[in-house]
Amino acid sequence: MGQRVHVLAIPYPSQGHVNPMLQFSRRLVSKGLKATLAITTYISNTMRPQSSTVQIDTISDGYDEGGFYQADSIQSYLSALEAAGSKSLAELIKKYEALGQPFDCIIYDAFIPWALDVAGQSNLAGAAFFTQACVVDYIYYLVHHGKLKVPMEPSTLPLSLQGLPLLQLEDMPSFIYVAGSYPAYFELLLKQFVNVVDTMCRVCPLLTIGPTVPSAYLDNRVGIRVKVDEKGIARREEIERYIREVTKGREEKRRRRMLRSGVIWLKK
Repeated sequence: MGQRVHVLAIPYPSQGHVNPMLQFSRRLVSKGLKATLAITTYISNTMRPQSSTVQIDTISDGYDEGGFYQADSIQSYLSALEAAGSKSLAELIKKYEALGQPFDCIIYDAFIPWALDVAGQSNLAGAAFFTQACVVDYIYYLVHHGKLKVPMEPSTLPLSLQGLPLLQLEDMPSFIYVAGSYPAYFELLLKQFVNVVDTMCRVCPLLTIGPTVPSAYLDNRVGIRVKVDEKGIARREEIERYIREVTKGREEKRRRRMLRSGVIWLKK
């Protein structure tokens, strides 16, 4: 019997990025793949994420003792993350090759596009994982291609996007709503689309996945169980049905807990 496909998942070193990538990795394992999550040494020592199904290993962001808080500036941290991260990621790939557990694919957070370069140097397939909501990414994508100017002019408001209500300035992602705030992060957001989205669209359609939240919030279900159409796309009505189903299940569990608590109280 051949070895299972081995996927290396690399999140941007922040809790809001680590958890979604971990949940997605769990979903891959449930489909028969083997998954290893590579987090920074600092995140490993502070967050201590655990999983019974996903193997966890570490890379360096150049600030193993204090992480982002040890850096002088946002730009200093991002530069160190790319330099140290690229080097330690290449070493991690070689480590697993030596162990006889080579990776077949790297799934990297779109915030760290340099991981795709390392994947290419190691002759591995690479896939970008976008953590933010689709609408948020699409708005940044429009900015990246110059189709939406920042700061936004009053004449462009309200903004009309297909499938969404009209959007005012206060509805925009924070880096657009408050233009000029944290320029290093804003540049990072726009760089996530470089050589990714356009290239992928020419090969295959982009697909949405999720919800990438802990399964405890979904009645301990791993992944989302929705029906797709003939194009493999889950329509809005189907996703809404699923959300209602999950919410109903959680409310029923909450009602049972309250009833048990009431019975215990009465017995006392």
